[in-house]
Amino acid sequence: MSTLGIAVIGAGKMGGDHIRRIGRTVGGARVVAVADPDGDRVKEVAAALEGASAHTDPAAAMAAPGVDAALIASPGPAHEESVLQALALGLPVLCEKPLTPDPAGALRIMEAEQRLGRRLVQVGFMRRYDAEYERLKELLDAGGIGRPLFLHCRHRNASSPSFFTSGMLITDSVVHEVDAARWLLGQEITAVTVLSPAPSGAAPEGLRDPRLVLLETSGGAIVDVEIFVNCGFGYQVQCEAVGEAGSARIGDGRAMVVQAGGRWGGEIAQDFTVRFADAYDRQLRRWVAAAAAGRVEGPGTWDGYAAAAVSEAGLTASRTGARTVVELVERPPLYR
Repeated sequence: MSTLGIAVIGAGKMGGDHIRRIGRTVGGARVVAVADPDGDRVKEVAAALEGASAHTDPAAAMAAPGVDAALIASPGPAHEESVLQALALGLPVLCEKPLTPDPAGALRIMEAEQRLGRRLVQVGFMRRYDAEYERLKELLDAGGIGRPLFLHCRHRNASSPSFFTSGMLITDSVVHEVDAARWLLGQEITAVTVLSPAPSGAAPEGLRDPRLVLLETSGGAIVDVEIFVNCGFGYQVQCEAVGEAGSARIGDGRAMVVQAGGRWGGEIAQDFTVRFADAYDRQLRRWVAAAAAGRVEGPGTWDGYAAAAVSEAGLTASRTGARTVVELVERPPLYR
């Protein structure tokens, strides 16, 4: 297999992590172009990569010689334009979540992909590649605990970035649980309710943190998500599935336990790039292999659109305090 040339769009934390991953842990690929609006930063990043070109324009990076695929890790509002540019060039795309901040943008990408007549876009919902999530999916698909009735989810961050807003608790954090629930259950989410306790004292002024998000599904299951982005103690993602004949839980962090000095304990990951490092590795390896073979696997444009539609309903529910129905267009044949 020839080496897949990748243009990485976005050289911040997520883009930088992917660049490191392509260079050290993923075979069959190399970064040949990098784009970022910060000209000094992108030059510095590209200079450390043999033969890579630096650009401030994503379209120029994707059109650079040797580019076979695009990895988009820029901020969410910039995703739509870059994905559409990649589609115009016929490039396979791995786009970090969210595909777009709103369902209207995702629909425009869906329309462009349908005009091509083939799928090229994968969305970076990496939990589908986590070993624990994969085992839970296999158990549910095999009927190991009977028909699923509930998913109880916890999503906690030690602290939130300075730019984080109350809406981003839904669009940037709970969106992971939205996709995981759809995938684990094989069902669409039909309605959203958001409940808010008094904000934590650790939450920055104006941030409604934590929140409890209730998701109803097309198969009659209920998903509850505790989202708490300033919990203080670390990064923690847990999911318990409760079925008619049993339950199964993942995310307890069963790692090395140390006993010394009259105490016992272990470590709690402080960052998603640590907790899901293996999932990111597996996601990128599989995407590279599929793209090199002319295939697209994993969560695609429909999944990105569905997640955006649920997020939009979640924002409405947050604002109004009312149960909000999720509106989805009919699923096109290309995504069935």
